[in-house]
Amino acid sequence: MSAEPAPIDVTVDSVERGGAKTRVTRVRTPSSGDGGRSFVLVAGIGVAATYFEFLAPALAMHGEVFALDLPGFAGVPRPHEQPTAAFFADQVEAVLDHHALQNPVLIGHSMGTQVVTEVLRRRPTISHAVLVSPVINEAERAVPVQAVRFLQSAAHETVHLALTAVSAYILCGVVYFLTVLPHMMRYRISERLRGVSAHVLLIRGEFDRTSPRRFHSRLVTAAPRARRWEIEGAAHSIINGHAVGVAALTMRHLGDDLADRGRMSSEEAEVPPIRHADLAMILGALASRVAEWFSALHGDEKGVARAKAEHARLLWRAYRRS
Repeated sequence: MSAEPAPIDVTVDSVERGGAKTRVTRVRTPSSGDGGRSFVLVAGIGVAATYFEFLAPALAMHGEVFALDLPGFAGVPRPHEQPTAAFFADQVEAVLDHHALQNPVLIGHSMGTQVVTEVLRRRPTISHAVLVSPVINEAERAVPVQAVRFLQSAAHETVHLALTAVSAYILCGVVYFLTVLPHMMRYRISERLRGVSAHVLLIRGEFDRTSPRRFHSRLVTAAPRARRWEIEGAAHSIINGHAVGVAALTMRHLGDDLADRGRMSSEEAEVPPIRHADLAMILGALASRVAEWFSALHGDEKGVARAKAEHARLLWRAYRRS
């Protein structure tokens, strides 16, 4: 395999507001600057920007990507303020201001949809957003019920994704996770969406019991401009294993080339099998993820940046066509 550099650029910096820090992973390709929109990716409770390892490069073919690790997640220091959706929205806005992003496409997953909704209410100039696997279904607001729904959805996830999630939850810590959880449970996204003027695309996985169809029906009714799509064979974390479909639906949403309601097959949406896999590549990808985790654990931001860049390079070589 050629040792040529991958045509993908990954850099990591951080933005602070009110004593809280957000880690920003920027992903660019040679075509990112060709007049396309920028994308800002916000993950769910306890997890990290590593969830977007396939979605970020796919979107970077169309515009620069900013994947966020919010305060308290992925080894980022925990804030002193209460971690409400409004607080996290403050941090996202700080990133938008710092990088002069006037009209990016906001993409939130799980709890990240709550954060994105808050930003959209504050910034009516943002024209498009994508809410993937939104929560919390107000018909099932009890924590035990949501725990059961999460486990039902998790049964359809891959081992790779499970390991990614577990490593992120360890970095987050049980105490902070339980601090954020009540705020997430109380947030009424169906009410907050009524004040959003952006064109919103709602996406769910077929087997996502935490974000059921009836809930999406209520969200579409609440949002003034909304579409709803479902990806077959997917569960809650469709931003990873079905990232190809999420990216395709996002771009069609931006081009207004998408029906108000539809389903995408799993075959269309799934990340394809690795084209160039060998033991060296597999061990290298594992080593880069472990290096990122330990760097984040010890607050080594330069180490996090190096590991992320190496992982992106390995993935590009693994999936390249020739």
